[in-house]
Amino acid sequence: MKRICVIDGQGGGIGAAIIRALKNQYGETIEILSLGTNAVATSQMLKAGANRGATGENPVIRTVPNVDLILGPVAITWPNAMMGEVTVRMAEAITSTKAPKILIPLHQENTVLVGSSREPLPHLVETMIHAHVPEVLKDA
Repeated sequence: MKRICVIDGQGGGIGAAIIRALKNQYGETIEILSLGTNAVATSQMLKAGANRGATGENPVIRTVPNVDLILGPVAITWPNAMMGEVTVRMAEAITSTKAPKILIPLHQENTVLVGSSREPLPHLVETMIHAHVPEVLKDA
């Protein structure tokens, strides 16, 4: 069974949307771990159907080396993003792990990602789950 880690912060809305789409597409054939930068985000992702969840820097650092895929907004790879919720150590752990990362180009930082789509979140999640995740899970 593939282990997918969904990471989000602030209100957890992006992570929750990703988890709902994963559950609709894959049901119980995958294990979904939710990692929140705060308790609200973790709670929202658990409500959306994650199998397990944890909050904060240490769970991110300890969990990401042991998953098959990481999903979330691009800001989870940026130190001090999400109003400082993403720590330097979190961003380093996420970007340094060998697990593939499929990230949605939504963020609140003063940054422009040239070439990224301005599609609404539901469309981006749909593309993530149907066009990109199957490539990683193809031998699941």
